[in-house]
Amino acid sequence: MTDVQPSRSRLPQFRHTIAGAAVAELRRRILSGTVSAGEALRQDALAKEFGISRIPIREAFRQLAAEGLVTIHPHRGAVVTALSAADIAELFDLRAMLEPDLIRRAVPHLKLGDFAAAESILADYATAISNGDVDAWGELNTEYHLSLYGPAGRSQTLELVRMLLVNTDRYTRVQLAMSAGATARAKQEHAALLDFCRKGDAEGAARLTLEHVLAVKQDLLLLLPSDDADETL
Repeated sequence: MTDVQPSRSRLPQFRHTIAGAAVAELRRRILSGTVSAGEALRQDALAKEFGISRIPIREAFRQLAAEGLVTIHPHRGAVVTALSAADIAELFDLRAMLEPDLIRRAVPHLKLGDFAAAESILADYATAISNGDVDAWGELNTEYHLSLYGPAGRSQTLELVRMLLVNTDRYTRVQLAMSAGATARAKQEHAALLDFCRKGDAEGAARLTLEHVLAVKQDLLLLLPSDDADETL
């Protein structure tokens, strides 16, 4: 069977494959909370909705499973991964180990174009927060961090961090949405991080990155029910 061409699909128009477009749309739904943790993704229903065959949907499920956003069960199919408080703590602890090292390595290699790109992302981020656009600010938060880490030249670590950011994104959005103080602090810390980078202060940037990641972790663990509480329900 030949897949329907992207121009006939109900998926957003992306400059990549049909499966890639399906991944992007399903990822957006998961991160925005449109599809809840523990919810099954129905292959046939999604193929019909998107106007494509089941093959790219299966490919999308495999990609999302590799990112940790879904779990594929033999008899239930793809189910949106539900993370416990302990899982979230572990993800942020991994970020705390990897991201300061990346920014420390990246700072000496950042160029004017990198700073301009980061500034542009921060401007869009501020606009998204002002407009209450949760989807946009989650995506821009990830994009901002990765834009500064890229020049580190550590492609394997960068990919690990990208996956960690994707997995923690839906929870970071909860933290920002539930606390005006958290959004103000995020804007302030992002701006301060860029300032450290401009000054070439790699250690200052690494220190702030560590504090930033751990502060979000702490906020989230206070907002979300503990695993012990879940067990008593």
